Amino acid sequence: MLTNYLPHRLTQFVAIMLGTAIYAFGLHYFVISNELMEGGVTGISLLLNYVLHIPPSVSTLIINIPLFYLGWKIFGRSSMIYTIFGVISLSVFLWVMESLIRNGWIVPFTTVQDYFLATLYAGLTLGTGLGLVFRYGGTTGGSDIVARIGHKKRGWSVGQVILIIDVIVIGSSLLYLPKEKVLYSLVAVFVTSKMIDYISEGAYAAKAFTIISEHTEFLASTITKELDRGVTLFPARGAYSGKNKEVIYCVVYRHETRKLRDIIKAIDPSAFIIIGDVHDVLGEGFKTP
Repeated sequence: MLTNYLPHRLTQFVAIMLGTAIYAFGLHYFVISNELMEGGVTGISLLLNYVLHIPPSVSTLIINIPLFYLGWKIFGRSSMIYTIFGVISLSVFLWVMESLIRNGWIVPFTTVQDYFLATLYAGLTLGTGLGLVFRYGGTTGGSDIVARIGHKKRGWSVGQVILIIDVIVIGSSLLYLPKEKVLYSLVAVFVTSKMIDYISEGAYAAKAFTIISEHTEFLASTITKELDRGVTLFPARGAYSGKNKEVIYCVVYRHETRKLRDIIKAIDPSAFIIIGDVHDVLGEGFKTP
């Protein structure tokens, strides 16, 4: 068991390092070079850099230190170890990027005409980096820790706390940045969030079908034959009718959704169908665990 555990841990740390490296690259190459903004602690670090010329590698670490202490006291060591590693790794790679740019080994992408291009690629790189970090159990600290503390102590929604912090930070940048750049920054934040979902939840998006029908046996055999997909039958009982019946559960790729719906409609037009999104499917016929 230990032989499997150690490589898994190593994979997590390497993936978090790779994610923070990509994030640091995108932040310097696209965001800072064009004076765009981000939310959370990163946004505060950017404002300190723009106004006081404090390097993000320094401010990111300093701002997170008291949050480390609070998080460690409230959530414990095991919950915070990946967050601390992620923040330290990010600070190191931000420092590396600062050194490479200062020595002229990397020339950032700067534009005065097409901020939308810079915004788009900023969102893609930042989202890819953070998506990798989140996918392998890490975070980059900041508002994530604050949101988790608020949820544990006050029951606040994690998503709402992060959104409020982002709005406050990006909104405060209007005191320094022109509103056009702030609006472009909001586009970058939106693209970043979509890339985070895509990377952290998996590119193997699928659809889960829950089917209530009077012809479950025939439907199940047809789905297995026509789509070559596994089907599970769950026993159920109608609350109103009191009748015992079976419910079909089946997961298919997104492009197979239309064909499965056609099969159900042809066999039982009155079937009750629930279709839900599924991410990162593991197992036979999909991705190997």
